[in-house]
Amino acid sequence: MRAAVTGGAGFIGSNLVARLLIDGNDVVIIDNFSTGSKEIARILGKRGATLMEGPSSLISDLTPVDAVFHLGMPSSSPMYKRDPSLLSNVVRDSIAVFEYARRTGARIVYASTSSLYNGNEPPFSEDMQIFPTDFYTEGRYWLERLAKVYYDLYGVRSIGLRLFSVYGPNERAKGKFANIVSQMVWASLERRPFVIYGDGSQTRDFIFVSDVVEAFLLAYNSDIEYGIYNVGTGKETSFNEIAELIREAGLNLNVIYEDNPIKNYVYRTLANTSKAEEELGFRYKIELVEGLKRIVEAYSKKEPVLAY
Repeated sequence: MRAAVTGGAGFIGSNLVARLLIDGNDVVIIDNFSTGSKEIARILGKRGATLMEGPSSLISDLTPVDAVFHLGMPSSSPMYKRDPSLLSNVVRDSIAVFEYARRTGARIVYASTSSLYNGNEPPFSEDMQIFPTDFYTEGRYWLERLAKVYYDLYGVRSIGLRLFSVYGPNERAKGKFANIVSQMVWASLERRPFVIYGDGSQTRDFIFVSDVVEAFLLAYNSDIEYGIYNVGTGKETSFNEIAELIREAGLNLNVIYEDNPIKNYVYRTLANTSKAEEELGFRYKIELVEGLKRIVEAYSKKEPVLAY
């Protein structure tokens, strides 16, 4: 298979590229390095990946590929709050990706988000009504609707994955926008306090990045021409429980609690994974305790570490 991965030097994208290369695929990374890592891009280049530096719309210049894994979009709500023009970039780049697939026949698997479920009661299922609450969720919901239009009008095959709280190695470049699990581990290793907004009872459905990579591959290899699927574990864990697990792993974590200043804050996420299990054959494998062990080991090293 020849594949293009937009955002391929970012957190999830880089781990996906590493897996694709291990499986013997020809991979082109497209990344503008807004949150991606040039060091990781160099590492993946040594493993055989080709780099196109710039926005995801550069895919228009690429010779035909079999698969487009579209992850080249800012992936945190505060990024859009700080710069709402990012939404127009998502629209522009996604149109370029779907137009490319329309011309070449490539199959698309793209990253959506569980944040779309804000306003619903968990567990979240794909048939729930969507209430976009910020620029970030509006962008991803727009992308899902665009995918449906391109399928209905032109037969462009695509699967959207509503990712829950993904954590794992090589998330450093995201900084303060990284997953709460990674941020807590960093605070522990750097011996500085970590601030939790509220009382720490809020929960997330945490899923390790290698399980997410597996979901992308299952989606590409499926016979389904169009669909949207949750990618989570079906379990929720509180921030306080994460902190305790980190301490049980032998790290010293000092937590400070502060009032939550964020509007439209999501207090609970929990995936109903039955559709992905039945139609894609996806089920997570890495339990949280094992995932924590892996990222503590990864982030304890000076050099970047990938899941593969």
